[in-house]
Amino acid sequence: MTKAHRNINIAAVVLPFVAFLAAIPMLWNDLVGPSDLILLVGIHAVSTVGITVGYHRLLTHRAFATHKATEYLYAILGSLAVEGPVIGWVSDHRKHHTFPDAEGDPHSPHVDHHGETPGALRGLWHAHVGWLFDHATAVDAEKYAPDLLEDRGMRIIHRLFPLWVALGLVIPAGIGWLVGGDLKSALTASFWAGLVRMFLVHHVTFSINSICHFFGRRRFETEDMSTNVFWLAVPSFGESWHHNHHAFPRSAMHGLRWWEVDLGGLVIRAMKRLGLAWNVVMITPERQQQRMEHARSPLRPTSPKLERVPQ
Repeated sequence: MTKAHRNINIAAVVLPFVAFLAAIPMLWNDLVGPSDLILLVGIHAVSTVGITVGYHRLLTHRAFATHKATEYLYAILGSLAVEGPVIGWVSDHRKHHTFPDAEGDPHSPHVDHHGETPGALRGLWHAHVGWLFDHATAVDAEKYAPDLLEDRGMRIIHRLFPLWVALGLVIPAGIGWLVGGDLKSALTASFWAGLVRMFLVHHVTFSINSICHFFGRRRFETEDMSTNVFWLAVPSFGESWHHNHHAFPRSAMHGLRWWEVDLGGLVIRAMKRLGLAWNVVMITPERQQQRMEHARSPLRPTSPKLERVPQ
């Protein structure tokens, strides 16, 4: 990782965090209004769908098929989350599934970049944000994301990542100006629906890498240490049914039981009804039953060392 790349990643993590800290006292004065909070929720939902449905289920795992224009739209919406350009994100996540919780996994809490087993706090820090400061993204894209590299439109979207980040700040500012009619309204809208929204999206996503590989419940036999964490299901739009996902990586639905809330999966179901998605990968109850685990504890697995498992 170059020094410039590292500094950009640090700024992308730290600035939204500082904005979030500043936002707490702002809730009790006139520096936030209903339109700011509505924009925050709306753009948060759009960028989260861009990550979970677009970057993750569509582009990384091909859990469903759609029109090329829709793929490009999802790549742009995922870019608004400011978690990195699309090809790098997809490449890193496919690598995560190739080496789950083993040496080569870019963001496991159970192994670092040197193949060592870290302590709990060090491992959680590494999986949550630490890996962003010493891991160069997209360096193995030729191996892990050749389909995206061969797509000229996707390469353009990847290169224009700074533009999508800027639009994630400019669009709420423009809406705030139209609603409030002054510069203050534009600035507060950009602050809440831009920077604060980035912080919330970041740390929910980062929690999938850290918390959902450390705490939670399991019910399938897998060779990694992934878990399901129910209280993250709504803010993550279903991503926190992460153990289900590792058991069936190509499944369009991460919530596999009726009560496992999966908003991202509902978006895909709606797309299918509208004719915008097809070849949707669904996991039958019979196939789930085949993988149900009986011998292990439903809590975090205790395997101290895991071997590489090809996906």
